[in-house]
Amino acid sequence: MNDQDGQDRQARADAVDREMAARLLPAAAVGALGCWWEANASAYADGTPGAHTVRYTPGRWAQVSPWPAALAPVGAGGDAAVSRAEVAAAVADALQREAFREALVATYVWGKGKRGTPGGSGPATLHKILAFDGLDAVLAAAVTALREHGAPEAYAALQGQVSGLGPAFFSKFLYFTGLALEPASAVRPLILDQVLARRMRQMAAVVGRQSGHDPDGSIAAWVWSDGNWTPHRYQVYLSFLHAAADQLAAEDTWPAGATADLLECALFTTSWETSE
Repeated sequence: MNDQDGQDRQARADAVDREMAARLLPAAAVGALGCWWEANASAYADGTPGAHTVRYTPGRWAQVSPWPAALAPVGAGGDAAVSRAEVAAAVADALQREAFREALVATYVWGKGKRGTPGGSGPATLHKILAFDGLDAVLAAAVTALREHGAPEAYAALQGQVSGLGPAFFSKFLYFTGLALEPASAVRPLILDQVLARRMRQMAAVVGRQSGHDPDGSIAAWVWSDGNWTPHRYQVYLSFLHAAADQLAAEDTWPAGATADLLECALFTTSWETSE
């Protein structure tokens, strides 16, 4: 692809982004999310996903150190559970002590949940990440970037810095860090992983066809790929979800004051059929 083709493709991507920002959530998505809220309103009555709980097996993470006190001891048998609110409290405590690795472990174990197996991609990968000599400096720089500049800059400070630590997991670190401190921007960081990118891809493909900017869905597949999203793409994602959360409240689909991270939580488990 030459420079002109690349510029043309980016221009089409920007056009789709503008259309999505103007249209926000399609009716099918609003309906599906409304059903989700009806089923989960009692669990998330405060309008946040703090009660969202993940089960994990502490013994599978025995090789990981430092181990946050908020998590069950690795010597404990069986499974344990930890909520977003509990992870947020653990991260806030760790950041006060500048225990950046501990904060990362709490977010990583929560993000992996029951998928973590001894020697598998969860514990083994995290062990390698923690062995990186410059990890503390990288995490500290991301925290500073979030506090002084904003979420996209913090994302950029982490992207490609540590082998094995990709955006699906470092965006979890940023999300919980954003709950613990006051970011420079009112647009707080959110989790972006493969599932959420595919939800965005689904909406972008429909908008691209309807607007004529992306008739075959190739632009949607490019910008909302399964990983390695750019800081610009992360900024687009954050802007969309924060605006979409306001949309749901304005349409009385969700209560006023419901947070953007509640929408992120709902999108992870909610699907809908596209109309075309």
